[in-house]
Amino acid sequence: MQISLRLDGDCVRAFHVALLERLAALGDVELSVDARPAGGGIPRSAAALFQLETAIHGLSHDGLAKHVPLSALAPYRTQSPASPDLVIDLCGDVRLEGTRVWRVTYDGASGEAALLALILAGRTPLARIEENGVAVAAGRLGTEYGGIALASFQDMLARTASLIVAAMSGAARSVPDLPEPAQAGSPPPMPSAGKLGVRAGKALARRIVQKIYHLCYNAPHWKVGWRQTGGRDLFDLRAHPASGWQELPDDGSRFYADPFPILYQGQLTLFVEDYIHRLGRAIISAVPFGPAGPIGRPEPVLDLPYHLSYPFVFERDGEVWMVPESCANGTIDLYRATAFPGGWVKEATLLSGVVASDATLVEHSGAWWLFATVRDGGGAFSDALHLWSAPDFRGPWMPHPNNPVLIDIASARPAGRMVRCGDELLRPVQDCRRSYGAALGIARISQLDLIGMEQVVETILNPGALWSGRKLHTLNEAGGFEFIDGSAIAPRWKRRVRD
Repeated sequence: MQISLRLDGDCVRAFHVALLERLAALGDVELSVDARPAGGGIPRSAAALFQLETAIHGLSHDGLAKHVPLSALAPYRTQSPASPDLVIDLCGDVRLEGTRVWRVTYDGASGEAALLALILAGRTPLARIEENGVAVAAGRLGTEYGGIALASFQDMLARTASLIVAAMSGAARSVPDLPEPAQAGSPPPMPSAGKLGVRAGKALARRIVQKIYHLCYNAPHWKVGWRQTGGRDLFDLRAHPASGWQELPDDGSRFYADPFPILYQGQLTLFVEDYIHRLGRAIISAVPFGPAGPIGRPEPVLDLPYHLSYPFVFERDGEVWMVPESCANGTIDLYRATAFPGGWVKEATLLSGVVASDATLVEHSGAWWLFATVRDGGGAFSDALHLWSAPDFRGPWMPHPNNPVLIDIASARPAGRMVRCGDELLRPVQDCRRSYGAALGIARISQLDLIGMEQVVETILNPGALWSGRKLHTLNEAGGFEFIDGSAIAPRWKRRVRD
């Protein structure tokens, strides 16, 4: 297949080289590049903002936005064939009769300047690959670095490459609608040099404030909320309960997050990510619950040399198993409890060589499925959902033929166990449009098979008067109790370090 990539030769970036390398890796592809100057690129004032952000945030100089010489395209033909089978148009200026053209757009506009303008306006870009006005693939792009234009820009360039590669295999064809008004208006213009200068000044001031805040407070700091459901959980209520939530106390030197309860042999036990601020990483801890709440405090049950979180626990074959997040190790591992709630031994490495977040397992239609967001070719940790299937939870796990099945910063990343509702599954999801873990969505899975996964986001829950803070990103229940988590404030001067 002959593919021509149309890009702006006046502004060749590392992103273009990475995209060409990924396309070449597909096999049976002959690539060429149309690198004529396109005009309308990112202005110098935006490049100056990038330089400032690189300095004050310690960003890498070698990211996907880095300018590279035109000679970096030398491995690929710089003259397009007379009639390529497909043109991938990053500039929006290709008009060829009788040739397939895929136009890449961000909220309907083409080009990297359009993408950056959306980022600077605080919008969540909807990227589409269109052929004759019809979407071939689409994704809601995201970042964990909201407010930092360069980091956001590079994350979204990386996911643009993922979307293009996914389109080649027929994956990521759509994104679910959200149960709130869509972003209105046409794509915003690039801010003037003066406005970008003001933004640069604010960025510097905000960074100074962040530094001062981190001197005074442990940040980030999360908290776990719990309540007795009384037979009606959030899947029923679709709103915070009027009674609010009680908080699992911490001593300020650590925080608890990612609550996963399990009712085993008549005892409810809560597993949590236990993040120790002085170590800069987390272990897995557990605390028993009685009718009135926690009995004691969480105690360590799994401590490894790397960061652990999201302790997905479940019972099967009379034993308790755990799949904690271990993306810092590049693996997804399965553990078994030999002395519950402790005594965890590794039974298997389910997947390796993958930066996967919040692995969540479910048994459905005679097979096991593993959901996780994958940092595919760089970019955000939360916007590219991959699936694997297996005949047994121990494996062997096979990747879904249409991975990534979904690119959506608002509903890709798992947020807890799935629950069954009739023949369908309800899936808690993280809505990270405003920031990582900012809100919690409830999605109904309407299709889950080897063809693909489709879901409808029915509810989005935000923090508010009944759950304070700026975050809400996990939902689990067991034994008549329900658990969530969110953000908290932890002054350093009140810290009490426990042994």
